[in-house]
Amino acid sequence: MTAATEDRLDATFAALANSTRRGMLARLAQGEATVNELAEPFSLSLPAISKHLKVLEKAGLVVRGQQAQYRPRTLDAAPLREVSSWAEQYRPVWEARLNRMDSYLQELQRDEEDA
Repeated sequence: MTAATEDRLDATFAALANSTRRGMLARLAQGEATVNELAEPFSLSLPAISKHLKVLEKAGLVVRGQQAQYRPRTLDAAPLREVSSWAEQYRPVWEARLNRMDSYLQELQRDEEDA
């Protein structure tokens, strides 16, 4: 994995670490929105919302458009695909562990039934 890819993953995970930013992304998954529309469900000041948006923009998750004075934000899912690809490499490990746990639980259940 290249240093640039690692930096992008770090920025994406940092952006996703905050529930307000995840909420903003969930809203943007429904379509573009203004800063005021994104701020609506949160009890935060507009400067605080803007700071969250800057984190999302720096991570590449949000893109700022411009239509005259109207600057809608949209979701860019490319960084999320990178996270998904990164996590996918661990799927065999998780599946193997879950399979072992399932076997162990079945063994415990059989032992309990025999007792």
